[in-house]
Amino acid sequence: MKKYFGTDGIRRIANTELTPGLVYKVAKAGAYVLSKHTDHTPTILIGRDTRISGTLIESAMVAGFLSYGANVKLLGVIPTPAVAYLTRKLKADAGVVISASHNTYEFNGIKYFSNKGTKIDDNLEEEIEEIMDSGKLDELTAVNDKIGVSQYCFDLQDEYVYFFRKHFDEVIENNLIDDFVVGIDTANGATSVVAEKVFKALGIKYKIINNNPDGVNINENCGSTHLEMLKEFVVENHLNLGVAYDGDGDRCLAVDEKGNEIDGDKLLAIISSNLREKGKLKKDTIVATVMSNLGLNKYARDNGLELLQTKVGDRYVLQEMLKEGFNLGGEQSGHIILLDYNPTGDGILTSIMLIKAILESKQKASELAKTIKLYPQVLINSKVNGDKKYDYDKDKEIKQAIEKLEKEFAGNGRVLIRPSGTEPLVRVMIEGEDQEYITKKAREIADLIESKLK
Repeated sequence: MKKYFGTDGIRRIANTELTPGLVYKVAKAGAYVLSKHTDHTPTILIGRDTRISGTLIESAMVAGFLSYGANVKLLGVIPTPAVAYLTRKLKADAGVVISASHNTYEFNGIKYFSNKGTKIDDNLEEEIEEIMDSGKLDELTAVNDKIGVSQYCFDLQDEYVYFFRKHFDEVIENNLIDDFVVGIDTANGATSVVAEKVFKALGIKYKIINNNPDGVNINENCGSTHLEMLKEFVVENHLNLGVAYDGDGDRCLAVDEKGNEIDGDKLLAIISSNLREKGKLKKDTIVATVMSNLGLNKYARDNGLELLQTKVGDRYVLQEMLKEGFNLGGEQSGHIILLDYNPTGDGILTSIMLIKAILESKQKASELAKTIKLYPQVLINSKVNGDKKYDYDKDKEIKQAIEKLEKEFAGNGRVLIRPSGTEPLVRVMIEGEDQEYITKKAREIADLIESKLK
């Protein structure tokens, strides 16, 4: 079991748990592991979101990389998918994003990307941890003219904006209608620096909210994890669509013109339908996780598509896509991977693909959302002892409660229990046809887990 890395990099409270000393070690060890097979001075890109601790963590990372002898290009505030895209485009040796994604501002985190623009796999994270704790770091110190240098490259944000113009300028221009207006919620996060530029470049009319980051308001009652404000904004302003990103910009959720949520499963259905119509859905397959709604299974089955499910985490979705040559995958939370464009979840890209599907179909967002019918789903977090969160399946009483409910459902519902990769929580998710009943059962099992794993 990994000591520092969770399901999406390292994520902790900044400066007390994610200390500059720890960050320095992660940087130095990471630079070694990710570039040890190269015969040149490694170059590493660093991007961050808008958290107040971002420059603190960035400074410690830069020190670690330069001490190893790597050169650094600082991208400033920029979405995670832009770092992934630029790492590959510029042929850098690695990329790093400093962000805690959808978490509140006091958290921060570190995500590594390989030279291919993909999140590094579990084996590399384990190797980085091994180097960090091996006492080998002192041996990895550059001296004299081998010390690395850093440079500010904030203008590379424009390369990411151009990426959208290159791929979508013509199709949007050919289908855009004058009264089509989109509401945008950037969560006071990383997309605040580029979302407007992308929409302006494509000529899409928009109204924007939560686009004034101050270091502590990232994700605060806004963005993809708090859609209430966007729902009201869309309805009050008679907009055609609302899109919301998370703090680091790799997720997108949407709101139709009536204020109803379009989650990641609905996005996968809408986008897969659009791609398939054009013969661009590879192998007629969608890759999702075990958290995807039963309705997505039914949509795929009814439309002759294959749905493959992986364990939770967009990295595992991507691994399956790369292994089998699929080009569409994602998570209910709004991580949508469109592998023909970028090898990671990309919130702005997802929103543009949704807009493209709406405009090409000449339907309203609410009509397209009817492509899939979702089952009621309840998710409750059990607060547990962090050291015990993986022990839920070893408790006899918990196992019996789960098995009993699964028998009751008889295929018309399901129970999914999983430990959080980043917090001391066990997540209890139940699906079924009766919202009131599954809510009651989810609470019962969550309370049982909480009492047993204190």
